Amino acid sequence: MMLRYAFQTVRDRKAGFLGAFVALLCAAALVTACGTLLETGLRGKIGTERYAATPVLVSADQNVHETTVKEKKGKTKTKHKAKPVAERAWLPAAALDAVRSVPGVERAVPELTFQAVPLVKAGSAAKPTYGHAWASAALTPFTLAEGRAPQGADEVVVDRALAARAALKPGSELAVQSTGEPKTYRVSGIATTPRGDLAQQSALFFGEAEAQRLAARDGQVSAIGVLPRPGVDAGELAGRIEQALKGTTAATAQVATGDERGPVEFLDAAGARIKLVSMGGAMGGTSLLVAILVVVGTFALSVQQRHRELALLRAIAATPRQLRRMIGREALLVGLAAGIAGSFAGLPLAAWLYGRFVDSGVVPTALERTAGIFPMFAAVGASLLGAWAAARITGRRIARIRPAEALAEAALEARWPSWIRTALGMLLLAGGAVLVVVLASLRTEPASTPVTFLAVVVLAGAVSLLGPLLVRGATALLAGPLRLAGAGGHLATANLRGNATRMASAVTPLALLVGMTCTVLFITPTLGDAARAQAHDGIRAGWVLAAQGPGVTAEAADRIRRTPGVEAATEIVHTSVRVGLVKYGAQGVTPAGLTRTWDPRVTGGSLAGFGEGNAAVSELAADQLGLKPGSPLRLTLGDGTPVTLTVSAVYARGLGFGDLTLPHALVAAHVDNPLAGSVLVAAEPGVGRDQLAAAVRGYPGVAVLSARDADEVRAERQDAGAEINLLAMGLVLAFTAVAVVNTLAMSTAERVREFAMLRLAGAKRRQVLRMLRAEAVAVVLIGVVLGSGIALAVLTAFSVGMTGVAAPAVLPVAYAVVVGVAGLLALAATALPGRVALRVPPVDVATAKG
Repeated sequence: MMLRYAFQTVRDRKAGFLGAFVALLCAAALVTACGTLLETGLRGKIGTERYAATPVLVSADQNVHETTVKEKKGKTKTKHKAKPVAERAWLPAAALDAVRSVPGVERAVPELTFQAVPLVKAGSAAKPTYGHAWASAALTPFTLAEGRAPQGADEVVVDRALAARAALKPGSELAVQSTGEPKTYRVSGIATTPRGDLAQQSALFFGEAEAQRLAARDGQVSAIGVLPRPGVDAGELAGRIEQALKGTTAATAQVATGDERGPVEFLDAAGARIKLVSMGGAMGGTSLLVAILVVVGTFALSVQQRHRELALLRAIAATPRQLRRMIGREALLVGLAAGIAGSFAGLPLAAWLYGRFVDSGVVPTALERTAGIFPMFAAVGASLLGAWAAARITGRRIARIRPAEALAEAALEARWPSWIRTALGMLLLAGGAVLVVVLASLRTEPASTPVTFLAVVVLAGAVSLLGPLLVRGATALLAGPLRLAGAGGHLATANLRGNATRMASAVTPLALLVGMTCTVLFITPTLGDAARAQAHDGIRAGWVLAAQGPGVTAEAADRIRRTPGVEAATEIVHTSVRVGLVKYGAQGVTPAGLTRTWDPRVTGGSLAGFGEGNAAVSELAADQLGLKPGSPLRLTLGDGTPVTLTVSAVYARGLGFGDLTLPHALVAAHVDNPLAGSVLVAAEPGVGRDQLAAAVRGYPGVAVLSARDADEVRAERQDAGAEINLLAMGLVLAFTAVAVVNTLAMSTAERVREFAMLRLAGAKRRQVLRMLRAEAVAVVLIGVVLGSGIALAVLTAFSVGMTGVAAPAVLPVAYAVVVGVAGLLALAATALPGRVALRVPPVDVATAKG
């Protein structure tokens, strides 16, 4: 019976359920989009290109491993953990002999992969370019379409796509910037593959000796491609190779077949998987919390609008159980329809979001997007569960009270919210305060970011539950200014006081929108401004050589050092290392004249004599790792090489210069791109840009910037990071904005009878509209103040934890735009439904049945 009545209610009250349907549809679309990103990170295919004709591929282990053994209650528990390194790990070349000796191996081909950038006009379709030895061309396979193989140290073979883009042919000259100084080669041939051009990269092939010189990895190879003998199964051969390598210097080597070859070729795509899992999980978790908050608020408003109907059902002997079942089944019907529609709507949303991540460089194109059915099922399930739970929570009170009380509550809103609601609100408020305190103690971005957004949602949840009390308190403060609006202001004040619960349902999404948007917009500038300030204060050099291409070569830096008037030049190359399994940003610096160009504000030890075997660490890293000057520091470099260094100094400006500073020669020998990203130049007064630019004019891709110009470049990079954060959370913000419009439109549209009674009592149409505008302005003010307070508390705690000072960065123009957009959404969502409602003659409304 209740199911039939639920069907009838949904059919006859489509407009009443529309708001809940829209909220659930948006939530399902959001879950599908975030779930697709998460599934792409977990299961997204990374197809191979370079090794398409290589059934078995041997490569070095790209992970750092840690094993912990714990004794608990007489039982031994062993845990193995692994984290990826930042650069390409290399194999010892001696492993080649072990692989060739395995039965079933037809041919084992050593592979060298290194940076090799052709110095040509890139164009919009430029792809990453890598150098290889011509002997490994068979791994794709590349064959000559024109010309011949490279025979000397000054010859190169290019692929067909690069030849077409740069208008190259056999005999053309091509300048290439690799791991050292630029060199001009003669194109000896043009190569192609049976499958056409490579989609993700371009390839340059050199002679064997020249490739080894450019790779700068004596006695090492990046991989070994294995071609099995006819009839030999690739999987079985891979197992034999793994056994053969045990006990050798390549015992930890990884042997890949099939789709496992792609991550070996595209290391950035393999790393993007982890990033997508983290990003998709964070977005999905935040989305679910926001969706729960919004959907519960929407259903609360929907049930509140039906209090009279539900009270009548109680009055004619409907039991609480029957009422709960009816409300729950109505919710399930709406949730099912919204979940199915939203799951399909989420697929193009996921494709758009994935495309934006690819365009911004967060995700490489080599990682293919997965469009499975699991996120869609999860979205439908979440929609059903969310609708049912929201209906049960919001219908609990009306279903439990006695029939006479139900009719009384339907006629007049309760003056005070239930004690359970107030207690839960206070509990959430206390929880939010605890999260803010915890946030102020977190000093790493990976730890603080999820707590930041969780704190915003929890505090917004507290606002939702305590909303009626907050609205009543705010109304007492706004009563005076509202009365200045005349009769409309008096009516708005009365409505705010008498319908605080309804008004609170509109305040909550507004507060969440303002709080979440301000947090997303200002979290990156808060951290970035502190880092820029530290870098600005710590760079003593007046000039910076900046790389506009692959990097600044050592010869260019030496040329600057020999320039008259130059006192010191410090080359800087960046990477990341792991201490244990913990990842730290690191920089390599040339020791000569270091204190003349760079001041990280040393608080322990000294940079005097900094050089081979030394490391300087930030105060944060020193605290986390228990280090002090003289302590040994065991770490794993970017390519997986373990080293032990001695801490010579501890410095305070870790945000500006990274947590670890190492000797340049050590870092450059273990990164994919050993060229300096920048060179700090300290010069005597009178040495200007023109003199320095003339010294490096013969080195392509090197620009001379003043310290101020370099700071502006850092600011541009910071803005790019803020755009990525906004993109990642943009769907959540858009959903919240839709919730604002949806809730206000629902709240206004159901007041047709109220407007008719006001009209019949003598109020004019413009007075009713003025009342609506006054209410909307009050709701916007309350929502903006609460949302701004939430954002300020959270951002201040984030700033204290990450920078040590309570100085959140608030951009006035951006904040004004946020408030302006929130206000426009609220006014539009109130005025348009209000005008539609006022078109109905009041007499018709008053005499209508039901």
